[in-house]
Formats: sequence, C-alpha cells, structure tokens
Amino acid sequence: MSAKAASQRRIGWTTLVGLVVLVVLATALGLGSAWLVLKRSDGFGARVGPWRANLLAGSADADPYTRARVAVGGLLALNRAETMYYVAATDSDGQPLRSRCSYRVSGPPPKARWWSLTAYAEDYFLFPNEQRRYSVNGLSAPVDANGAFMLISGPTDPGLAGLPWLPTPGDRGLMFTLRVYNPEGALQAAPASLEAPRIERLAGCA
Repeated sequence: MSAKAASQRRIGWTTLVGLVVLVVLATALGLGSAWLVLKRSDGFGARVGPWRANLLAGSADADPYTRARVAVGGLLALNRAETMYYVAATDSDGQPLRSRCSYRVSGPPPKARWWSLTAYAEDYFLFPNEQRRYSVNGLSAPVDANGAFMLISGPTDPGLAGLPWLPTPGDRGLMFTLRVYNPEGALQAAPASLEAPRIERLAGCA
C-alpha cells in the first residue's frame, strides 16, 4: 500500500470514529435532557398548598411529556371524572419532605366517593416495611368530631392508638400521593378548590 493510500485510510477511520463519537454524545445528551425534563419538571397545573395536580393525566389531551411522566412514575392514570391525583414533595411550610422525619397529615376528607394517601420514596417506589403498610384511605383514617382525618408518617411507630401510621424507613426523599376517586363535580371542574390536607413536620427532625 502506498503512503498516500495509507494516509487516506487513516483519515477515513478517523472520520468514522469521530462520527460515531458524535452520534453517541448526541444520543446521550438527548436522552439525558429528556430524563431531566421528566424527572425534574413538575408538569403539574393546579396548586393548592403543598399539593400539585396534573390536570392532563389520564386525558386524551395529554401531551407526550405528560404521558411519559405517567409511565416513568408508574402511575396508572385514569381520567379526571374517575380519579384525580395530587402529589406533595414539600410540607406546608415549603420544606422538602424526608423519610427520616415524622409528619402529621390532616384535613377534611376530599369530596369524593373514595380517597387514599400513599407514601413514596423519591424513585417513585413504595417504602419497604415489615408491616406492609403503604397507604391509608377513607376506612383506615378515622374522622374526628371536627370532620377531619389525621395520620402520621415517619420511620418509627408513634404508638398513638387509633392514629394511622405510614412507615417511611431510611433517609430518602419522600412524596405523598393523594388519590381522589370519583370526585364531586365541583372538584373536577376546579381542582384547586380541594381543601388540601396540611403536612406538618413534627419535632425531633434536624
């Protein structure tokens, strides 16, 4: 092989390798930016206290990013007439929720046929716990004389008789999801009219 041919061959390989590297970098950048959008953008419309509701989840009008967020979050989203979803990642004072802390969640039950409140880690998975207790609902959260429910979340059982406890072991990010099944028409029409449960951090968490 002549020196000229060898030089051209080296240039050809260099160009090919460069193109492959560019394709890999572009793909990684595209996937990375899409993942950040899905995981960090809130994508939620109505806001009430610390709670956010995605008004398009489960709707035929949902955009591709909304559909992708639902898939990434493992959320089986029904339409608004069947179920509404509210998510909180901060307490009522705006502080990020942490599993090592204990919280009191309280308020009037949502105006709906049924409701449930579930604790998730920051990766959208349930907290593993020996009690296999992952959520409370309209039956397991008794209502007091003022018509309000109350529950405690935290890494250790508060030992309060009759008060539901959601175990959140470890030191991780924490999210609450409030599912409202067959909400009343007024709530469907105005999701921000929800009488939002308060999320209060209890003493003893640095």
